[in-house]
Amino acid sequence: MNPLDPRARRPLLAVALAALVAGCAGAGPTADDLSPAYGKRVEGDRGMVAASHPDAAGAGAEILRAGGNAVDAAVATAFALSVTDISQTGLGGGGSLTFYDARRRSAVHLSFYPRAGSDPAWAVADTAAPASRAAGRAAGVPGMVAGLVASQLRFGRLPLDRVIAPALRLARDGFVVTPLLSRTILSARARLEADSAARALLLPDGQPLRPGDRLVQPALAQTLARIAADSGRAFYRGEIAERLALDVQARGGLISVRDLQQYPVRTMQPICAEWMGHTVLAAPPPHGGAHVVEMLRMSEASGLTRARGLSDNPEAVVRLAGLLRLAQADASWWRGDPAVMTVPTRGLASATYAAERAALIPMAANSATESVTRGDPQPHEGAPLGASCTAYDGAAAPASAAPAGESLTSHLAVVDGDGNAVSATTTVGVLFGSGVYSGGFFLNSSASNFDDRTRGTDRYANTTMAPTIILDGARVRLVIGAAGSQYIQPAITQVALRVLAFGEDAGRAIAAPRIQTSAGRREVEVEPGFSPAVYEALVRTGYRPASRIADITFGGVHAIHVTTRGRRIGVADPRRDGAAAAQ
Repeated sequence: MNPLDPRARRPLLAVALAALVAGCAGAGPTADDLSPAYGKRVEGDRGMVAASHPDAAGAGAEILRAGGNAVDAAVATAFALSVTDISQTGLGGGGSLTFYDARRRSAVHLSFYPRAGSDPAWAVADTAAPASRAAGRAAGVPGMVAGLVASQLRFGRLPLDRVIAPALRLARDGFVVTPLLSRTILSARARLEADSAARALLLPDGQPLRPGDRLVQPALAQTLARIAADSGRAFYRGEIAERLALDVQARGGLISVRDLQQYPVRTMQPICAEWMGHTVLAAPPPHGGAHVVEMLRMSEASGLTRARGLSDNPEAVVRLAGLLRLAQADASWWRGDPAVMTVPTRGLASATYAAERAALIPMAANSATESVTRGDPQPHEGAPLGASCTAYDGAAAPASAAPAGESLTSHLAVVDGDGNAVSATTTVGVLFGSGVYSGGFFLNSSASNFDDRTRGTDRYANTTMAPTIILDGARVRLVIGAAGSQYIQPAITQVALRVLAFGEDAGRAIAAPRIQTSAGRREVEVEPGFSPAVYEALVRTGYRPASRIADITFGGVHAIHVTTRGRRIGVADPRRDGAAAAQ
């Protein structure tokens, strides 16, 4: 029997109970089986949306019911999140989106992450002490509006003003403040108090908004109305752009009106790789999809995909920890904007490189190994990615561009009734971004992602965002992504393993405990829910387990699993305030 198979250790009663549960698995757990439960797991036979706020998921479902496709719904959801999830995402941020067209059997990736402008000062590090750094210097040129509008105009069915209407309504009429938003306002109080308009909006009478309060944002509503009226051009030209540049520069930033006018949305093919007979479509650099693919392919090369589970499987978790450490060593180095840096994406995504790295997993778990080092995927750049990737392989494709710390981000997933899918991740960086508030929205902090290797003019900042779509043949099987900075790629990997390798229900897979490792230290962060034998095995191997409880930075996964019968299961991570909504 496979030594990673927990059935080799389970008592007979546990095996019998597992068999009983498996016999009932067709219906999946009810909402009452998950905690917190309401709206976190929703099933349907048509369109489905999962997002980090209930009103935003509802906005996407509304657009599906109005005849929109997956892109229309995703754009509506993202604009609504810019209203309701303002500590995590917004018009002043950016992100990326992968769209799968089921009829054409084609996929495209749009990158609209914040970037550096043309001023030579972008290439110079801010050497001021952290406490005295100018807030505006953290803000990159925002791409959110350009990316969402470009996506909808290119691939959507409905008029843009109809797609933006739910977000405009939420900004104008308000929405109920969630517990998470209230907590993030309190956490970012000092940043918010630095701006009088932000302080008046979110700290009325000097106190953070509480759960149950209603937040109305008239300035944001006005900006959204102008975007809807002229297909987003007003955001990058004219009064909004001029005010944005002045507000950022007043706080020590570098964004100019010219930078805004010349912002490019980059259109690329996604990374493609085969994994367990599936086709994985992942986000290319400067996004982090290559390392999700690397983790998944290492899981197959190492035999982890045959483990049958994680929560009560000590050997599998130890192997997973070593796998994550090796991939994270690669992720810390092989990153950046491929337009100006060499990022061996095809090599990172190749089966041959995965096998090479997987062979080092015992070393990574050796008690004498405090840190692990990066590998060299460049010799594997010529490796084939698999026959199913012929139509999607964009790892080495040229990109086209058209003008248009601890990161807390937002992810959304959409599958429409025709089987089209969108996986999109957006962010303003850390809580409320840079804290610069202009036009009813916060400017991102993504320029802080540049370091000595990646800093320069006219380039995208690097990010761990990894919106992912996994196909079974030509049919969507899993639309997935996460929020949580360095926790994003491991979270996606662990949930994908649970759903597609171990056959777990998507709701349970996302609620299940996760681990997080680091290439540079032996500490393993562990969420509650693993068996005592797992902790014992980690310690015996030389790891130092550290408990993490109810921490939103551990990753917020939002996903839609499409069963072999076509049933859509939308799931929002119980670690956050999100929800799923059916058409």
